[in-house]
Amino acid sequence: MKVMKFGGTSVGKPERMHQVAQLITKDSEPKIVVLSALSGTTNTLVSIGEALLKGDKDAANAIIEKLDIHYQQFINELLNDEVYRQKARNIISEHFEFLNIITRISFNEALNKDILAQGELMSTKLFSVSLEEKGIKHLLLPALDFMSIDANDEPQVNAIRARLMPILRAHEDTKLFITQGYICRNARGEVDNLKRGGSDYTASLIAAAANCSVCEIWTDIDGMHNNDPRVVNKTMPIEQLSFEEAAELAYFGAKILHPTCIWPAQQEKVPVKLLNTMQPEAAGTTIMQEAGSVGVKAIAAKDGIIAIKIKSSRMLLAYGFLRKIFEVFEKYRTPIDMITTSEVAVSVTIDNASFLKEIVKELEPFGTVEVDLDQTIVSIVGNDIAQTQDILSKLFESLKPVPVRMVSYGGSKHNVSLLIPSVYKQQTLQLLNTGLFGL
Repeated sequence: MKVMKFGGTSVGKPERMHQVAQLITKDSEPKIVVLSALSGTTNTLVSIGEALLKGDKDAANAIIEKLDIHYQQFINELLNDEVYRQKARNIISEHFEFLNIITRISFNEALNKDILAQGELMSTKLFSVSLEEKGIKHLLLPALDFMSIDANDEPQVNAIRARLMPILRAHEDTKLFITQGYICRNARGEVDNLKRGGSDYTASLIAAAANCSVCEIWTDIDGMHNNDPRVVNKTMPIEQLSFEEAAELAYFGAKILHPTCIWPAQQEKVPVKLLNTMQPEAAGTTIMQEAGSVGVKAIAAKDGIIAIKIKSSRMLLAYGFLRKIFEVFEKYRTPIDMITTSEVAVSVTIDNASFLKEIVKELEPFGTVEVDLDQTIVSIVGNDIAQTQDILSKLFESLKPVPVRMVSYGGSKHNVSLLIPSVYKQQTLQLLNTGLFGL
């Protein structure tokens, strides 16, 4: 059995949904298909919640009405037979009736989670009706029956496996299952979600729980590229990555894959393939235990970084000084991305400014604190690049025009990270593309 996950752009138009139906029926291997909400739906549902939080019910109703019209048009284009169109309308009307009821009652965070779940519920049900019209046998598998997070908002593969496998065994003659990405139940049994990018996470968790042969992530690009194609003129897809390399790239800004997607598949050694819905014949990228080759594979950039320097000739070498620094960030639940030290200063980077003022205030007793906003981490990722000959000379030779703020090297054998002002991001990525890949 394999998992095939399709994102919002892959099901965002009726013709794309028909294409997905073709892709999932190309072979006879049993499969679980994970769908995101139709493109744009989740953002719209977020807007509805924001309007209700402000108490603006008229705005919420207007958004709901516009979204309803979009789905009615989608149904008319997706389905040909009026019997199936009416069936789809009846299904969708139930979800919009729920949204309209919510505008008339007291709004809270639990209701907001219910609102956000509607996108995946509607997309999978519409897809199910479309498959039914095509005569394709399948079973709609509600994610809320098996996908869960614990009291720390973390999913546990064993708990998911314990609920999922009996369902699959009860339908062992079924070769095609359709389920929702993103949504789950929390420790209280309430509807919740796996946060942004959660459909990738869902797919990986299912693949791990069911010990699948492969987890396929279908998007609108032909695999992970060696650089950001939105910024750099010439890029190329990467044929193979190790789990460690892919995790580094995902964390440091490669948008095609959510960082959390790697871990469950890696634990159960399930290969992950990144494929292109619009170009299904492309090889894409395979992520597995083996790296496949040595050397630089790709470059990723993470924006919105804040650099904080604590300078203190008096205290830096004192016993426990670094521990006290880290405790400030721990207190405000703010992760650190990079760290460098010298005899008189320690510099760290964070990507969350929610408690920046409080953090700076608590750091000030330790020394002079300097804060640089609008920074970008550029990560050069590959297999054993810390041991690759000439990597540092090529790297810094390429970046002579760029003011590099920090360098992290040696913490991982797969990654060299640089901190630069964000205004130099495009130039940096292009220079590295030429210097390291000759493109």
